[in-house]
Amino acid sequence: MKKKFLSVALICAIGGSMLLSSCIGSFQLSNKLLSWNQSIGPKFVNELVFFAFWVLPVYEVSCLADLLVLNSIEFWSGDNPVAQGTRLIEGNDGKYLVNCDGSGYTIVSCNDGSQVRLDFDADDKTWSATVGEESFDLFTFVDDTHVRMAAPGGETTVVELSDAGVLAYQQMVQSTSLAAR
Repeated sequence: MKKKFLSVALICAIGGSMLLSSCIGSFQLSNKLLSWNQSIGPKFVNELVFFAFWVLPVYEVSCLADLLVLNSIEFWSGDNPVAQGTRLIEGNDGKYLVNCDGSGYTIVSCNDGSQVRLDFDADDKTWSATVGEESFDLFTFVDDTHVRMAAPGGETTVVELSDAGVLAYQQMVQSTSLAAR
């Protein structure tokens, strides 16, 4: 009886120490959403947006994403993917400094110093890139599962955001570039 009680107590103690380790994370996504809400206007507008976001489960989804995904990533890697700042990324062809300033990303190659700026226009739902003085649209969200992207020949095409859709787009671009050779 004593051995069984000791075994159960030991298992409970070890399990409790792992489950109750007090790593609650920074909740960056939820905090950014709340900070944005507090900055959009007078307190009455803030309260209306706050109420609307609770009714439309925006806050609930952001808290759930923080709780289940982002804080877990932060716990295991030490970095929260939502946090702003500069990070050094090592790719297959060199190192890059990626700076997130809240409105977009600036990517600088450590190899040759070249720079690319990526910005998101919330009104148009469009990601664009700027290289030197030249700026161009990368893609525009059509809905939750489709984007409009540049196609060969100056046209645009709608791409489904799935493995099959992206593969079809890649094959279209590759076949056009091979035909041009």
